[in-house]
Amino acid sequence: MSTYMEKKGSVERKWYVVDAAGKPLGKTAVIVADLLRGKGKVTYTPHADCGDNVIVINAGKAVLTGNKMEQKLYRHHSGWVGGLKETKYRILMQEKPELAMRVAVKGMLPRNIVSKDSLKRLHVYAADVHPHEAQKPELVK
Repeated sequence: MSTYMEKKGSVERKWYVVDAAGKPLGKTAVIVADLLRGKGKVTYTPHADCGDNVIVINAGKAVLTGNKMEQKLYRHHSGWVGGLKETKYRILMQEKPELAMRVAVKGMLPRNIVSKDSLKRLHVYAADVHPHEAQKPELVK
C-alpha cells in the first residue's frame, strides 16, 4: 500500500470567506493560514501547495487583546543604514488593517516557497464587501 501525495496540478481549490469582525487578529490568522495550506483536506501534503483561496472581510474590525494596540510594533527595514521604521498597531489598524492581517497570516505559514504561493491566494479587505462574488465563496464560522 502506498501513500497518496497530492500534485500541484491536480488540486481542486475552493473559495472561503472569513469574517474578522470582533474576533482576535491572531485567532483569525490561524484559521486563514490553515485554509491556505489545505490542512483540513484529506489530501493534505506538506510539501505541495494544496490549499484554497481565502477572502478575509472586516479586517479593520479585528481586535487585539491586552495592551497590544499600544505596545506591539510593526517593524520593517528599507535596507539602508538607519532605515528601520516602527509603527504601533493602533496606527496600523487605523491606516492599513489589510497589512496587519497579511503580516499575521504570513507569520503563521512555513518559511518556504509553498507559503509564497499560498499568500497569492489571500485576499484581505477592510470593509465587508469584496469583488469575488462570482466565485461563490463559502462562509467560514
